[in-house]
Amino acid sequence: MESVLECEWALALLEWQAELGADEAILDAPVDRYGEGAKAPAVLAAPAVLPATAADADPVAEAQALAAAAPDLDALRAAMAGFPHCALREGARTLVFADGLPGARVLVLGEAPGREEDLVGRPFVGAAGQMLDRMLAAIGLDRAAPDPANAVYITNVLPWRPPQNRDPSPAEISMMRPFVMRHIALAAPQILVLMGNHACDAVLGRRGILRLRGQWAEGLGLPALPMTHPSYLLRTPAAKREAWADLLSLRARLDGR
Repeated sequence: MESVLECEWALALLEWQAELGADEAILDAPVDRYGEGAKAPAVLAAPAVLPATAADADPVAEAQALAAAAPDLDALRAAMAGFPHCALREGARTLVFADGLPGARVLVLGEAPGREEDLVGRPFVGAAGQMLDRMLAAIGLDRAAPDPANAVYITNVLPWRPPQNRDPSPAEISMMRPFVMRHIALAAPQILVLMGNHACDAVLGRRGILRLRGQWAEGLGLPALPMTHPSYLLRTPAAKREAWADLLSLRARLDGR
């Protein structure tokens, strides 16, 4: 059963208390702050010193090394689960790795898990995921299909849910990009579908999805089709007409037309 006080709420309360000046836990015995006198400046002046290894760590370089060392998707998932530098993992319930068939011709790259995905442990299972399934079915694709020609493989830029479904930060995208690149290489698709700004940022280094959508590009040596995210289509039904045109373009590319 889901806890009433989720991790992100606990973190928000902690930050609120810190803003009020509560900077330490309740002690077992009262402390006479007035009696400490001149000791206070000395204590305040002593900076916290991090271990050299933690302070000097380069999250992107470490992600590159871990990703490059993963020989298969199972190893990559384990490497991502053990990656310590992305704070999102502390507030998420599960690592949401992927869904669908590895080796499928089409790989769909989304943004990050939402609430439902965090609970279930699979990408695109909420309302936006149901919309995505209907979109793919309209051109003969299915994440559950056993045939790589008709299947899709689905993953996200971030494997952990951001608090309150906020947008990924540039730092989070940068540190997870090496895992995304390795994930795509190991899944070995023929075509990338980049759902939304953050997927385009991770693969193409570009944003502005309403300008990019429907225009084929090259990402990681593969044909890449930017599309508006299904969640945008749920909020903006009028955009479904353009999304349908993009799906037809994807179908034509798959058919060699």
